[in-house]
Amino acid sequence: MLARWGRAASQLAAAAELTRRVAAPRAAYLSDWSYSKVSTDAAAAAAAATVTAPSTPAVSSPSKRPLNKPEVRLNVMFWSKACSLALPPNSPLRLEEPHYEGIKRLILKLLLFYSKQSKSIRGANVVYRRIISQVDKPAIYDVFQLEKTFKTTFSLLVLHMWLYLRRLKEEGKEGVEFGQYLYEIYNHDLELRVSKAGVNLLLTKWMKDLEKIFYGNIVAYDAAMTPEAKHDDLANAMARYTRRESTCLLLTDKEAIFSGNFMFTSLDNKPNPGKMTN
Repeated sequence: MLARWGRAASQLAAAAELTRRVAAPRAAYLSDWSYSKVSTDAAAAAAAATVTAPSTPAVSSPSKRPLNKPEVRLNVMFWSKACSLALPPNSPLRLEEPHYEGIKRLILKLLLFYSKQSKSIRGANVVYRRIISQVDKPAIYDVFQLEKTFKTTFSLLVLHMWLYLRRLKEEGKEGVEFGQYLYEIYNHDLELRVSKAGVNLLLTKWMKDLEKIFYGNIVAYDAAMTPEAKHDDLANAMARYTRRESTCLLLTDKEAIFSGNFMFTSLDNKPNPGKMTN
């Protein structure tokens, strides 16, 4: 019995540490939803990136495309009607809040496990897993004929972060607070990705440069969403995908948005349980 409670105490201590780490997220981030206040230097950094807005995707050479993969007909993709991305109640992909009873629930409540902040942190972790699930799958690189490099993956990560943050704007102050938790998780994951890519030196400088690109890209993505924006064939498909996902997220209910119980549109022709594909 004591051993069991010892393990539980260790898990709760870990949860408390996570809460402490993100208890004071960057006040500047998302405190003002006006993208127009992002510096022109940040926008310039986005334009200089290898892969930035939907209008300028990084395209791999056709010779590098595996011979056993058929050519993707981008001109017929992403025209279907937008729909909610929320997972149905019976989907095996749903993640629900844990429910405990009795003394365990009482202890967890005393340790603020059920506080708004703790729930937001757990929800933000689920949301981020949904984002990286879409970005890390080979399908998105195959469909858009992208070469998988650190910069390409980073740009796709920023794109999907922007899509989600754009939806959060609809939730006002609550969305701002939730977005801060998500950004902290994104920043931690990005540090790990940079290190994994072998960029161990000057990590702080890299993170600052990537942060500039992050803020610059959200400006560029907003610009690319305007009706007058010009694109080539491949970028047109990326723009349609972006607009469709943005509309789908707007159709997704608040509960799914904050709990992470949604999935971006599948690009691998294998439909998610309970979700339509493009």
